[in-house]
Amino acid sequence: MKFAIRRSQSPAKLPPFQFPLTLVRQCVIYIHIPSTLPSPLETLGPFTPRIIIFSTPIFSSLFSCVTLKMPRTSSKKGLTGSAASTNPAADLFRSASSKAASKELERIDQLFHTYANASSGMIDPEGIEFLCSDLEVEHTDVRILMLAWKMQSEKQGYFSLNEWRKGLKALRADTVQKLKKALPELEKEVRRPSNFVDFYSYAFQYCLTEEKQRSIDIESICLLLDLVLGSQFRPQVDTLIQYLRTQIDYKVINMDQWMGFFRFVNEISFPDLSNYDSTLAWPLILDNFVELMREKQG
Repeated sequence: MKFAIRRSQSPAKLPPFQFPLTLVRQCVIYIHIPSTLPSPLETLGPFTPRIIIFSTPIFSSLFSCVTLKMPRTSSKKGLTGSAASTNPAADLFRSASSKAASKELERIDQLFHTYANASSGMIDPEGIEFLCSDLEVEHTDVRILMLAWKMQSEKQGYFSLNEWRKGLKALRADTVQKLKKALPELEKEVRRPSNFVDFYSYAFQYCLTEEKQRSIDIESICLLLDLVLGSQFRPQVDTLIQYLRTQIDYKVINMDQWMGFFRFVNEISFPDLSNYDSTLAWPLILDNFVELMREKQG
């Protein structure tokens, strides 16, 4: 785009000092000037918003300056069609990224069908055992539960295709080898305080295998406590499990009690239990546990 100066072909028809400006489609501005005046400018370079100062005395007296404000050709919100700029390099990058993501998803799907049951269309407990074998981990390894958390799997022992996609895309793993390498980083992610409470809560919900089930039997809770908290709070977990297995008042544990166990191992001094206050909102099962512990300590 450019600006050019054109002398008027019929200056006599124009009133003195009236210079009509005409903006044409090609963004060329024609300033009609009486032929007796020298041309102030012949051509301005490529268009950008700028200030033009006319050099001739007549122009300087009429217009100290003219400020041209036109929309830039760069892409801005609201510009569409020909007004929006195109960047071939960016378009090429987006296209390549889209193709790469599509290929990655294909590989993730292929890996899913390696372990999925053809009739159910899901990875079932048998498929998970094969997966664990390829990952060289036990099916009881806490990292398998962490993987289920990453997928937000809804049914214990089963992975749907959408859950599988969600988890493996987040882990950037489209092969067994990549998934195996991702497990240590996944464990670090889960053990961050901001994530671990959610993981701990998920572990309980994941074990609710029946519709409308709200509680889990004592033995399963003991196994789950050992799996989820055992590596971090071994003395507390061992003592609590021993109590749960010997007490006779509770056959099942609900979510409130489960979350109370987590709060207990994180907040209460052990084994002296000096900062435990039974008047606070602790589950009754923990009040009973602490009372028994204090009796044993004399």
